[in-house]
Amino acid sequence: MVYKEVVYVVSDSVGETAEFVVKAVATQFNSSQIEIRRNSYVDDIEDIEDIIMLAKKGNTIIAYTIVIPSLKDYLDKRASEESILAVDLLSPLMNAFITRFNKQPNHQPGLMRKLDEEYFRKIEAIEFAVKYDDGRDPRGITKADIVLIGVSRTSKTPLSMYLAHKRFKVANVPLVPEVPPPDELFTVPRKNCIGLIISPDKLNEIRKERLKALGLASQANYASFERILEELDHAEKIMKRVGCPIIDVSNKAVEETAGLILDILKKERSF
Repeated sequence: MVYKEVVYVVSDSVGETAEFVVKAVATQFNSSQIEIRRNSYVDDIEDIEDIIMLAKKGNTIIAYTIVIPSLKDYLDKRASEESILAVDLLSPLMNAFITRFNKQPNHQPGLMRKLDEEYFRKIEAIEFAVKYDDGRDPRGITKADIVLIGVSRTSKTPLSMYLAHKRFKVANVPLVPEVPPPDELFTVPRKNCIGLIISPDKLNEIRKERLKALGLASQANYASFERILEELDHAEKIMKRVGCPIIDVSNKAVEETAGLILDILKKERSF
């Protein structure tokens, strides 16, 4: 009797890693004739026993990525008893880590999936920060974890990107006297909004440098004290209306301001 060639992929997590490895190997052996059957989230002896009963009936291999020691030992024992070839895809490399780096594994399934989820959340947050930067789409205000408001050159964009790397969705809105703030700003919970202020002298210095970088005259209205005081006064009135916490970013690095923002949010949301 000719048995179909089957590889049972067994994992105490999703099993994507094991399946990928098996497929890579199968391509070297006319993979169209080899059937791969994935068994995910195997977390008890009964699951393993079911797989053993299936595997013993055919021309099979069990390829597994199981990090829970008791389950791995049971699978090895039962496969040996039933003369089933079982291949541990992780132990050789894990043992190399133990030997070379003198560290012990966590033996927790699903850690790779958690890392992947963290990575994609970060990418999503970065894309969000870019999309809703500088108030270009007020709809982002109601979707954001954090909304930053302030006059031009108060580090709203750098802060948005820094916080995005920590997986927070951040929208920022410039406050300009000639442009009414979006209605959405007054609908978000105050705990989600942070106002950024800066000293007139520091803002004058920053804006002059900005104009110089753009090749424009430093005497432009953008950097004048009269204009700066007008903008700051307007911004503070909006912040008081919103009722949000306010941070003075004068002489603060982005990392320092971000730390203060996260401290405020943690405190606000604990009530």
